[in-house]
This record gives sequence, C-alpha cells and structure tokens, in this order.
Amino acid sequence: MKNSQKRIPLLWSLWALIVPAGLYIVYAQYPPEVLLDWELLAFIAFAVLTSLLPLNINGTPMYLVQWVTIAVFLKYGLFVEILVSQLTMLILLFRTRSASPRTERFPFNSLMFFVLSAFTGIVFFSVGGEIGSVEFSHIVIYGLLYQLVYLIANHLYLYVDDVLMKTSKTFITLDTIWDFLITLLVFPYAITLYVLEASIGIYAPMLLGLPFMVMTVVLRLYNSSEKINIDLKKAGDIGHQLADRLTQNEVIDQFVEQVSTMFKTDYAYVIDYRDNQLLVLRMFEDGKFVEMDMPALPYTKGIAGQAIAYNAPLLYGKKRQWADLVTVQMREDIESIMATPISRNNKIEGVLLVGSRKPFAFSENQLQIMEILSTYFAVSLEKAGYMEKVIAKSERCGLTKLYNYRYLDETLENSMKEIHAGTLGQLSLIMMDIDHFKSINDTYGHQSGNEILIQLADLLREAIGDEGTVARYGGEEFVILLPHYSKELALILAENLRKEIANHAFKIQQSIQNEKQADELHITMSIGVASAPEDAEDGTGIIRNADRALYTGAKQAGRNKVAAYTK
Repeated sequence: MKNSQKRIPLLWSLWALIVPAGLYIVYAQYPPEVLLDWELLAFIAFAVLTSLLPLNINGTPMYLVQWVTIAVFLKYGLFVEILVSQLTMLILLFRTRSASPRTERFPFNSLMFFVLSAFTGIVFFSVGGEIGSVEFSHIVIYGLLYQLVYLIANHLYLYVDDVLMKTSKTFITLDTIWDFLITLLVFPYAITLYVLEASIGIYAPMLLGLPFMVMTVVLRLYNSSEKINIDLKKAGDIGHQLADRLTQNEVIDQFVEQVSTMFKTDYAYVIDYRDNQLLVLRMFEDGKFVEMDMPALPYTKGIAGQAIAYNAPLLYGKKRQWADLVTVQMREDIESIMATPISRNNKIEGVLLVGSRKPFAFSENQLQIMEILSTYFAVSLEKAGYMEKVIAKSERCGLTKLYNYRYLDETLENSMKEIHAGTLGQLSLIMMDIDHFKSINDTYGHQSGNEILIQLADLLREAIGDEGTVARYGGEEFVILLPHYSKELALILAENLRKEIANHAFKIQQSIQNEKQADELHITMSIGVASAPEDAEDGTGIIRNADRALYTGAKQAGRNKVAAYTK
C-alpha cells in the first residue's frame, strides 16, 4: 500500500509529461492520411470485441488484439494505431481484475502502450518500413519486424518495472514463451487482414473478423469445459483419497491440504458448527497448519454464519464485498473468499472457507466443485467416525476403556522391534494385580468390583498420561508399558503408584446387602517390573518376567509391594 501511494503520483506525473506531448509530436511527425473512415470503424469494432474475449492459457488470459492493431498500423500509420491501442487499453483496464487500483493501472498501462507503440513505430520507419505498402514481401518482413520489436520491448518494459519495484522475475518465463508463440500464430492472420482489406475494403474485417470471433468463443467454451472436467476428475480423486483415511483427523487434514492445492488458496479454514456456535477446527495458511487459539462464536456471525443461515455457498472477489461481516479471525491480506456449508444427513455440521490474497481468484465453477468436495468430505468424515468406533471397540476394554490385551500385544511387539533396531534404547513394563480382589467380589458383589476396576483405570490413565500405554491385561491385572524408561525409573514410578492406590478411597455401591449405600473402600496392589533389553529379548519374555516378579517378589512376599525381575 505504501509503495502504491508513492508510485501513483509518480506515474501520473510521467503520464502527464510524456503522453499528451508525445501524441502531439507523433501527429506532427507522422500525420495520418485518413483519421476516420468506415474501414477504420470496422477495425476498431473488432479490436474492441477481441479485447472482450481473451483466451485463457495455463490460467493466464491472452488478449489477441494485436492481429487488428498491426493491420491498423500498416494501413493508417502510427498515430491512429496509438489511438486504437489506447482505446483497447481502457477496455482491458475495466475488463481485467487486479489487486492494483485503477488510479495506478491507468497511467502505467497508458504510458506503457504509448511508449511501446511510439518506440516500435520509430524503429519501423528508421529501417525503411512504409505505411500503405502493397508489396507483399515488404509487408511481411517489416510487419514481422514491427511485431517482434513490440513484443520484446513489451516484456523488457515489464521486466524493468519488476526490477524497480523489487519484484524481479526472470525475463523469460512460461508466459513469455506463450506470448511469442501466440504472436507467431496471430501474425499471418494480421497480414492477411491488411492485404485483404486493401483488396475488398470494409468487407475484409467482416470476412476474417467474424470467423475469428466465433473461433475465439468456441475455444473459450472448450477451455472452460476442459477445466471443469479436469477439476471434476481431481475432485473424484480427492474423494477416493479421503475414503481411504481411517480417522477423522486424517480426513480433515487430507481434505484441507488437497483443497488448498487444487484451488491454489493462501488460506483454508474448517469451521465446526455445533450447539449454535462456530469453532475453527483447522487453520491452513501458506501451505502449513497453524496452531490456533480462537474462542467459539455465535453461528450468526461472519461469512461462515451467512453460509449456515442461507444454507448456500458464498463467493466474494474483493475484500470490500465482505469486510463489513464480523467473521472468524482471518489475515488482513485476504481478498477473495469461497465458503460452502458442510452437510451430513441434511444437517449442516460445519463450513469450509478458503481465501486468497489475489482479488477475484475464484470462479463460480470452482465454487460448485467445492460443494461437491464438501459432500465427499462429510461422507468420509462420517465413515471415519464409524471406523474409529469399530477400532476402539476392538482395541479397548469395554468396562474400563483402557487398551486391551490385543492392542498391548501389538504395541509391545512394535516396541521390541524398535529395541532391536536401535531406535528405542530402553523399555520397561509394569504388571499390577489387585490384592484379595476375589474377597472384594464375594463381600460387596461383582458390580462393586467393576466399579473399583473403572475407578482404578481412571486413576492409572491420569497418572501415566502420555508417558506410556495403560492396558487391562485381564481380570484384575493391569499393565503399563513405558518406552524410554529404565528399570530404576520404572520402579520409582511403580512405588509411587502403589502408595497412591493404597491411599485412595474407592467409592462403591454395595449390591449384595438389601439396602444399597455408598461405601469407601481401600485396596492394595502387588506390582512387578521388568525391562528390555536386559530382562527379555521379545514381548512374551518381558511380560513373563514382569509376571514372575509380581508373584514371587510381591505376592509371596506379603502383597502390597513392588518387585523387580532378577535373573
């Protein structure tokens, strides 16, 4: 913005100094024989139509107006060509969407078109080119020279401006190559238009111009349909990839990354809609996920709220179109936005919102594709939720919700593989057994025993946290798997757990006596500890040795003790 504030006055000053005086000098030095006739009006009409119908190549609009301006220059001279070029510049100014304001783009483009036309025309005349020539070889040679000089000067002008603005790019880019190729393809058409006009007059622009316009429209429609087909195929591929994900977090992350890549977004947000509130689940900015700390908002707020309220997708091309909407926190430089509701079973569950720093970065076709992707996303998210429940049931104990023996066995085997591979240095296993648990069941009932198991599981889960894996081994036995723990450290942890459990009051409902009442009960545990690689070479060995320590070193020694396996 600061650069624009300094640049705009400078551009207008240069424009005022060069363009009006330059037009007068060009008119005086190269006066046109004809300033306006019906043929020129026909040329101008087709120049305007060509400016309104660009071809889109690799996402870049290509304006083929030079097939008309070359013919105008060869017939009417430099002054008329400058006027026609300035007219097409005005059309492109309002036709092309850009982040730069028109107050900056007008003087820059007008000055550029004038300088390029004047420079190229002077080169043309200085090497012997003539206006109104009827000699075919002269027309082709000097016409091609004119076109190539104009093209090279154009790219040099833009490159110098990039360097001055410190946005320098390489001089030869893919767009440059396309520009040269299009020029070579259009040039014969321009020469034919000039020669034919010299022969049949006003009918030439109509004879060549109308088919050219029709061809341009057909190519634009074909290009648009091809782009839609490509995007639909990409959307289908993304849907298949989402269907392969087994967890909801994987589905969300994959979806956000794929959508950002497909639509070339700078920002993407997945917003959850629940209990009449909006909560941002994922923020993806400049190709990476960003940690977030955003409070929930009422669902009526912001662009996401609008999408939910109307149950319809939204598309904004400029910030001024949505800036008055109170929305979730977004970057200041966002211009274009697409937002679409995420629905499942006819119920809105969230909103996908993507943004770009470029104005008018998204199209209606892309918004429709994003609606399709949101449907894939909702279905995949629901499937992943079912899969998580199925996996949880297969890996968890139904009573305590701790991991079960199956999961423990797989995790233990994987850990032992890491031990053998050298990627894990130490591994300890704590095996625990409730003392006199049978007498608790006999005295208070099995339901009370289950209540103790549930509360004990909660205590262990909270105490271990992310340090290891807690599992119910079977009955009243529990196992804690501790990667990176030495035997000495595991023994200290086991002793602390033993004391905490012994001092903890477990609440039970007596279920055998006629009158139910809440009681508090204290229990003790016998604990055995074994470690790898010193105590065992495989998973079975470390469990067996921890079990031996539990029974021989703790149970047989009087219970309520911690014992380490010794060879």
